[in-house]
Amino acid sequence: MSKADAIFIEMCKDILESGTSSEGEIVRARWEDGAPAHTIKKFGIVNRYNLSEEFPILTLRPTNLKAAVDEILWIWQKKSSNIKDLNSRIWDSWADEDGSIGKAYGYQLGIKHLYKEGEFDQVDRLLYDLRNNPYSRRLIVNMYNHDDLHEMNLYPCAYSMTFNVTGNKLNAILNQRSQDVLVANNWNVCQYSVLVMMLAQVTGLEAGEFVHVIADAHIYDRHIPLVGELIARPLFEAPKLIMNRAVKNFYDFKVEDFSLEGYKYGEQIKKIPVAI
Repeated sequence: MSKADAIFIEMCKDILESGTSSEGEIVRARWEDGAPAHTIKKFGIVNRYNLSEEFPILTLRPTNLKAAVDEILWIWQKKSSNIKDLNSRIWDSWADEDGSIGKAYGYQLGIKHLYKEGEFDQVDRLLYDLRNNPYSRRLIVNMYNHDDLHEMNLYPCAYSMTFNVTGNKLNAILNQRSQDVLVANNWNVCQYSVLVMMLAQVTGLEAGEFVHVIADAHIYDRHIPLVGELIARPLFEAPKLIMNRAVKNFYDFKVEDFSLEGYKYGEQIKKIPVAI
């Protein structure tokens, strides 16, 4: 059985059995029919994945790895905040008529800052430090810029990463303020795990542990029966992630450089309502 499946099932059961409902509260999100989208949530979920043992993709249902990688490259490599640079349509609801989501996500990573060692954006500074000062305790990338929040069409959900090298292994913590567990959990786990693996490869390190910290992990009211059905499904062994080992420059990675070997999974959930 995939360890990612076990972690996901335990998290969902915890939320459903001992979480707190937002019924009676004023909520921002709405369903397509205008009804308030209430949730049941847990505060401060922490999930740990050892990337040296297994690639943490669900087998309960398929996760579209290619699309997840495309999005992480859009943010971290292209440093874009325009959906015209993205191959999927997942950001359409937050984009303006020009395709921009404002000064969010990739825009923040592309801002150059002045350091003692020179001028870098946040990604290039991280790459510099991983190569030149890998045991630093200051390896942090942050997209939650309060000066620009008013110009973001959506405040960053996955907003910061803290990296730490132990021995020759690159470990990372992803901090996420909010997550729709059914829609986004494994999507985020896969794409940020791939990011850690990419960064490790191009800096001569090995991928270690990925820790996912979620402040508000929630299941929407209309997702509860879907989650219940999902976590009762049969499980499969985790597949192997195949990554192009010839890539040595972070900016040379392409979606085609990643594939899964032996990926078995349950049926996809045909239609998941999304609250906006």
